[in-house]
Amino acid sequence: MKDRELLEAMFAEAVKAAEPINGIKKHLPTPPPNGRTVVIGAGKGAAQMAAALEQVWPGDLSGVVVTRYGYGCATQSIEIIEAAHPVPDAAGLAASERLFATIADLKEDDLVIALICGGGSALLPAPPQGLTLDDEIKLNEILLASGAPISAMNVVRKHLSRIKGGRLGAATRARVVSLIVSDIPGDYPAFVASGPTVPDPSTRHDALEIVEQYKLQLPPPMMEYLKTPDADAPHPDDACFAGHEHFIIASAAVSLEAAAEVARRQGVTPYILSDAIEGEARDVAMVHAAIAREVSQRKRPFAKPAVLLSGGETTVTLRAKGGKGGRNGEFALALALAIDGETISALAADTDGIDGSEKNAGAFVDGTTARRLRATRLNGRQLLADNNSYHCFSALGDLFVTGPTGTNVNDFRAILIR
Repeated sequence: MKDRELLEAMFAEAVKAAEPINGIKKHLPTPPPNGRTVVIGAGKGAAQMAAALEQVWPGDLSGVVVTRYGYGCATQSIEIIEAAHPVPDAAGLAASERLFATIADLKEDDLVIALICGGGSALLPAPPQGLTLDDEIKLNEILLASGAPISAMNVVRKHLSRIKGGRLGAATRARVVSLIVSDIPGDYPAFVASGPTVPDPSTRHDALEIVEQYKLQLPPPMMEYLKTPDADAPHPDDACFAGHEHFIIASAAVSLEAAAEVARRQGVTPYILSDAIEGEARDVAMVHAAIAREVSQRKRPFAKPAVLLSGGETTVTLRAKGGKGGRNGEFALALALAIDGETISALAADTDGIDGSEKNAGAFVDGTTARRLRATRLNGRQLLADNNSYHCFSALGDLFVTGPTGTNVNDFRAILIR
């Protein structure tokens, strides 16, 4: 199997391992004997989760889930709403209200199944009183450009929202069972989609510390709101969450193990570095490149042939305006510059099929990428400085395009050393 074929096969198996139906079957709740079952949800794979649930649920279902434009699929009884990602829009705002309305009149005998996966934060804007959708859009832009890890972003988000931080789960008397596809390093359930149905103990004071730590320039109305008790989200010990449950039904750890097995069958020894890597994408790339070069040149700490696998969620600090490309493209470009001339090939991609705001999942690189880039008279280091990795890989024909995958366990990185 050629290098790119092997890299693609590993990615495909990683995505397959994260298909929601397997985890839904394993954690399927018992239907309520005297009540209704209502489904809510949000995320880039929420429609596929809803379709999978319909396949295995033994009784009647109704409800509504929200996904990104173009990510819907056919369902029988669960309505699919599409909204904008990564920048929230009015359709998402209306969808948030629909979710509240769907569960508002349920009783203790009813069951709510919440289908939650990555992307739900942007898909469910719900600014608190005194703030607007434009404010939430501005907040999202500030956070995405900050370089802060997703865990820190979500602490801020959930204290400037009416739906995040467990508030949606607290809005019903019914029992809530959340089935979660984790795209969060460490698989902390309250951070996936900023936890609309799963609370966590962070406070508005934690949010204010993050604002200071990352020098976030929030508009004055947001800062004023964060300083009031209204910003505090409900605590996990609140009585409204009694009887609620949540389960991680798919994660990066499982997906990387599946990818590793593909490598083994091809006679390549896999090494999973971590499924929870965070940090600036270009810096993470330099560390990966250093390990890969050590293997390539000195056959340590691993023997060749080997593949280094990792997951998690890196971040990109925007340093220029007008650049195109997501965190995996940025990782790939930095890696390409660092492995110039080596017998190394790699794939960095997002398991949901979209890296940033463009239509590619990520990009391929190898030891010839930097040389081929120079032949086009493009300056790779300048493209990296301008956060313009998409232009680089588009020019080289090295974009990795999959379309929506229907799941999301975040970054997938495979570095193959022959």
